[in-house]
Amino acid sequence: MTQVQHPNAWAVLLIAAQVLVSAASMVVEIVAGRVLAPYVGMSLYTWTSIIAVVLAGFSLGHWIGGRVAARPMARALREAAIWMLAAALSTACIIWILRQVAGVALTTFDDQVGAILMLSMVAFFVPSLCAGIPAPVLTQAIMDINPAKAAHRLGIMYAAGAIGAIVGTLASGFVFIAWLGSSLTLAIIVGVYVLLALVFWAIGGGIRNRAGVIIILAGLAIGGLAWSVQAMPSVCTKESDYFCIRVVDVSSDGQTTVRGMVLDHLVHGIGAQDDPMTMYTDHAAALDHLAMNLVPNAAFSAFLIGGGTYSIPRKWQMLFPEAQVTIAEIDPSVTQAAQDSFWYDPTQDTIVHQDARRFLNETQDRYDIVIGDAFTDIAVPEHLITQEFFETVRDRLSPDGYYLMNVIDYSDKMQVIGSIARTLGQVFPNVDIWTEARRPDLGERLVFIVVAGARPAPMNEISFRSPDPMRFAAFDPAFVKQLAGVDGTVTFRDDYIPINRMLGGRFD
Repeated sequence: MTQVQHPNAWAVLLIAAQVLVSAASMVVEIVAGRVLAPYVGMSLYTWTSIIAVVLAGFSLGHWIGGRVAARPMARALREAAIWMLAAALSTACIIWILRQVAGVALTTFDDQVGAILMLSMVAFFVPSLCAGIPAPVLTQAIMDINPAKAAHRLGIMYAAGAIGAIVGTLASGFVFIAWLGSSLTLAIIVGVYVLLALVFWAIGGGIRNRAGVIIILAGLAIGGLAWSVQAMPSVCTKESDYFCIRVVDVSSDGQTTVRGMVLDHLVHGIGAQDDPMTMYTDHAAALDHLAMNLVPNAAFSAFLIGGGTYSIPRKWQMLFPEAQVTIAEIDPSVTQAAQDSFWYDPTQDTIVHQDARRFLNETQDRYDIVIGDAFTDIAVPEHLITQEFFETVRDRLSPDGYYLMNVIDYSDKMQVIGSIARTLGQVFPNVDIWTEARRPDLGERLVFIVVAGARPAPMNEISFRSPDPMRFAAFDPAFVKQLAGVDGTVTFRDDYIPINRMLGGRFD
């Protein structure tokens, strides 16, 4: 390729190819978080593992690509075409591989990090490696067109790769996943890789020969495979901008319809069609029962952080028709799922589809009760457990109001609940911690309800059904202070929230 006709046209083609390769590989990286979420959630661990695996694949791919680029350019481009077909094939198999391997990964590793790393490696390392190979080849090719401008062309190719990454990131987040879903997005990327393979082969040796026909047939076969994989039934009932939403039937007696809502890999709520008065999860039942004992009258005002199945608002509509209830649910698709599958009528309540912290910062309304029941993956969203956020909540409570929040921690550490108590203690005069009234097993996952306000709750024990009989009790105030001083506890601030480290990446 040292002497070619229309060198500028060839240069434009190579630059465009670099942009496409970079954009497509970045789309796969972004989609990785979504397709892993139903199995391991979408946490700091998930993204850290994905980025590390993808970068490792790119790095090895670039190294291999450098060796390929050292060969005669026509041969190098043909080899790049074969690697692009390999990228297409491995990308086409991502969804299928995850479904085959996820069960093994989740049962093999006790901690979340190991399973995430395994799934990321088996599903995304090879596609990233193959997608990393063409860049050095294309760069060498464009420099060979005009060696006198090699340095300038090198800079152009670096810029093209960066531009492609930007385009791929924006396209995947705002177009592909939002409008097409992850499976169809991956199928489109397979098509892009196949097209690039054909272009590379055509430049490197022509397509009108036996080898070219084989490349075309291989590309068509891989495209057919990708289409068949994306046509497989989705694990999501609805794939929204935020979650993989699944509605599952958990009825046990065959008479009462009971459904659960799973967001990514976490059950966020359970509701029964003919029994709105019963909460089917311990945390929802405890939050509901405590709140009903703390509200000043039947015309109370409440702000709920997180909608899920909307089981609590659904019950309150029947018990307290005069109550003014506002729910902040960031994902409109979750609200729609609650309407369609969990028998929730939104007309009596006020629903805001935005981040709860942002809403509380902007509103001037005050509430008798604020309930924090938002969860993403393994923990409460980090920006909803800081001292700064709790100060905002305090400022939005009525003088005798209470803030209730659901917290998950493990009995062998208690650093999370201790840090929550410590942080709330910087803001509220009184902090109570409630949990099931029994001695836990060592390392058991526990549900805690934290109640913060100007004064203690008027009771220290409650009984309810969820749907089995359950009894929650408040810790002694001295023990709450002891928890706040447990080794490793911190005051959560906006600039330091190590909750993922404290939980240790556990699944159970």
